[in-house]
Amino acid sequence: MAAELVKITVDGVEIEVPKGTNVVEAAAFGGIEIPVFCYEPRLGAPVGACRMCLCEVEGMPKPQATCTMGATDGLVIRTAATSEQAAEAQQGTLEFLLVNHPLDCPVCDKGGECPLQDLTFRYGPGNTRMTFPKRTFDKPIPISPLIALDRERCILCYRCTRFSEGVAEDGQLVAVDRGANSMIATFEEEPYRAPFSGNVVELCPVGALTSTQYRFQARPWDIQNVPSVCGLCPVGCNTSVTIRENKAKRVQSRNHPGVDQGWLCDKGRFSSGHLTARDRITSPLRRKRRTGIEEIDWDTALDEAEALIRGANGRIVTALSGTETVEIAYALARLLREGVGSSAAVLPEETSDALDPFRLPLSAIAQAELVVVVGDDPVVERAPIVDLWLRQARRAGAQVITIGPAGSLQAAPGTAAATCERLAGDRDELGRQLRASERAILIWSGPGGHGGATLAALAADLGFAERPGCGAFHLPATPNGRGVAEAWAAASDREDEGGEPIGLLIVSGDEAASDPNVRHLAEHAEHVIAITLFHGLAVGWADLVLPATSYLERDGSLVNLEGRVQRLRRAVTPPVPDEVAWISKLGARFGVEISPHPAVLFEELSPKVLGGVTYGATGDRAPLAPRPPLDATAITAPAPEPAPVAAAGSLQLVRYRALFSGPAVERIPELQFQRPAEELELSVEDAARLGIAGGNTVVVSSEGASATLRARVNRRLIAGAVRAAEEHVRELADSVTVTRGAGA
Repeated sequence: MAAELVKITVDGVEIEVPKGTNVVEAAAFGGIEIPVFCYEPRLGAPVGACRMCLCEVEGMPKPQATCTMGATDGLVIRTAATSEQAAEAQQGTLEFLLVNHPLDCPVCDKGGECPLQDLTFRYGPGNTRMTFPKRTFDKPIPISPLIALDRERCILCYRCTRFSEGVAEDGQLVAVDRGANSMIATFEEEPYRAPFSGNVVELCPVGALTSTQYRFQARPWDIQNVPSVCGLCPVGCNTSVTIRENKAKRVQSRNHPGVDQGWLCDKGRFSSGHLTARDRITSPLRRKRRTGIEEIDWDTALDEAEALIRGANGRIVTALSGTETVEIAYALARLLREGVGSSAAVLPEETSDALDPFRLPLSAIAQAELVVVVGDDPVVERAPIVDLWLRQARRAGAQVITIGPAGSLQAAPGTAAATCERLAGDRDELGRQLRASERAILIWSGPGGHGGATLAALAADLGFAERPGCGAFHLPATPNGRGVAEAWAAASDREDEGGEPIGLLIVSGDEAASDPNVRHLAEHAEHVIAITLFHGLAVGWADLVLPATSYLERDGSLVNLEGRVQRLRRAVTPPVPDEVAWISKLGARFGVEISPHPAVLFEELSPKVLGGVTYGATGDRAPLAPRPPLDATAITAPAPEPAPVAAAGSLQLVRYRALFSGPAVERIPELQFQRPAEELELSVEDAARLGIAGGNTVVVSSEGASATLRARVNRRLIAGAVRAAEEHVRELADSVTVTRGAGA
């Protein structure tokens, strides 16, 4: 149903807008600015805290806060541009805000990009009548290792607390005391430990909340901002990377309404420091039997790589991380498949193209009326921004149902596929709700290589293809799993020709190098080439180590979990040749012509697997391709894998990969407090049976391996299962015993 339109007049300009639109936004439709500090539409309903938007309203004796005023037919507004009353009110507001505000713009990190500074120049009185000493506080107050607070700069706009309470819903940042003593703080001075805490730095309209990493590092007039996307999770949030002297100083969000709504998790925001880690590899390394590791030049490294590839006689396996760009994966695949006839690969978990007929932007989650999440892993650990979309959907009245070991509907670990099979049946009540809904969303969040195909089969059975408001999302474990898999497949029509034993294992990327399964393959390979960023990942077991580049140092493209092809722009010049450049040189030695330019590779690859989209179309706000028609014959549900069963007297271990884990996070000191606690979650029933209370030390054991953790009782966790972050239980099997530790 179309919204009722009303006409209002702002500074003599007649503007037609939907009824109820707040006057600040309505004026913007007519090209008229009403200045604001506290107003931010992404934070929910306006609160009128700063009073900067005061305007003269015809028929009212005093200026009114227009951010909280809805548009009604015939409303007449005069801003400071045409009303002396409004101008005086705005000058008074600014004068009041500056009474105790320190005039430290030359040393403030917000200086030069500060709304308070800008609006003071444009709307302020120009001088001050205040001659008394300004109030001061201890500074900076450490809100967390990532965020510093200068309280004397705070104007109490409440943007930060509204984000904490109403968007992230962590409730950790609050306003304490009242009146002139009001100030922003955390409870009991605990650090602000939440996945999205860094957004408050960007939301702050003054220099009150600043990043400890960026503090005193640069000024707005000596930096460049490069638009790119984050390469650390499958969402592909749009970012702006601040560069000074070829160093990444900060990463900020860049609002793509369909993907991230301008939010960014702390991993994406604060991990750029890994580029300058002490153990960064900047020269190729070769292992020698007697003298250990030696640095070699690039010509020698390519000679070594050529010799190892030729010596493998086609018995080559490539382990991919899913962090490579589409172009890197395509170039490497062409080298190996066309050059030596080897196409055997260990591919990352990918998002199946079978989901394309049910494609929607992530923003559709916020408009859903029913969302069903199946899988063992918390959504925030796999795709954090999706968790924010789910919270927004709940606030809008949607029914959000999670099905898993700790879901709102409990299910045994490893039974997500069986759950999908059940939902497809006619007798399941939730399945009937999904069939009847016009705006239903399915989300798969958990391990399992066939999650996308399984979800696609369920969506097809439920008739989602005929309902444009219904869709399905698979949350893969890697940032570009689909793009890498499709690029690899498109490189050649050759079938896999890798043989046993493995003559050469090529390990591409840090994630593959740190994967225990890849390490196991390496133990059975005659030779290993590793492409990695850091010394600690592969130097001890690879014959040849080639330095890798980070996503911040690459040009190319990524395919996110929606199937959206997004442009990755090089923000920092890497200290080593990029992968496409040296793969091109190596390809020439095998008679394979591979362009060293990502744009050329993209145009070559796009018609094969990316729908023919041009490189230029993957620009600042990459569009989402329309849904293709459903081919029901091409979608089949994979047979559900048998659910793991714990041995008698044991518990089933559910492990998840924590968001704040991985090689990049490990090298950022400020992020260490965000890493997962060494905890083991138990159900209420199992904790009572074992005599364990929250906070007790427990020993988790299996097959001779053990880990000592702290117990946490999770009232939502299903009985018979325990859960922990993968990095704390990596050596354990899936069936474990739990006992109280000494002194517990």
